[in-house]
Amino acid sequence: MSVDATFESFGELIGTGNVLVDFWGNNCAPCVALMPAVDELGRRYDGRLQLVKVDSGNKDNRPIAWQLKVMGLPTYITLRDGVELERLTGGDVTIQQIEAAIDRLVKGGADGTTG
Repeated sequence: MSVDATFESFGELIGTGNVLVDFWGNNCAPCVALMPAVDELGRRYDGRLQLVKVDSGNKDNRPIAWQLKVMGLPTYITLRDGVELERLTGGDVTIQQIEAAIDRLVKGGADGTTG
């Protein structure tokens, strides 16, 4: 299940637990193409991961992208308790890479170890 972030809600949404942040925009063809599969991953990992979506095309959300130094779309960031662990960016990101990053996150670490 996904949650649409706003500038006001973003900090609270990513502050605790396992989070995948999906930075996307309507004019980003790879973003739109991956969106249904990313949403399905959000449903599949529900309870172990929160999927937070940031519409970067919305000018009110641009400070979020600036704060996290998101320079291109799509960008997918995994975080645990507000700390960035891994980042995937660019038009060549695959759903398999996103799922592998989620697996590493929910299993305990960006390096795949269970700490």
